[in-house]
Amino acid sequence: MGSLLFHGNCTTCHFENKTVSAPSVVYFRDKYISAFPKKEDFVEYMSAWVLHPKEETSIMLEAIEKHGLMPELAFDIETLRTISGYIYETDFKNSSEHHAD
Repeated sequence: MGSLLFHGNCTTCHFENKTVSAPSVVYFRDKYISAFPKKEDFVEYMSAWVLHPKEETSIMLEAIEKHGLMPELAFDIETLRTISGYIYETDFKNSSEHHAD
């Protein structure tokens, strides 16, 4: 379920291995895992932040400077927890996703 939700929603802006209009998943996953190594902490922080994105609570100010603040999306917290859990558990570095430069 997490894969379907992630690929159906997040990859519109967040490519897995390439930064375009928003940070790549590989980039922000690494940042969040460094800050929150335990899955439960990672999932709770990421879910809460995406529910109500704010510059004051961001751990990626450089991304906000470059791309702007992520818009507030119409997801409920449980959906965001499912997506965040999928992101935590998935190694996007070995993804077969390819994009032309």
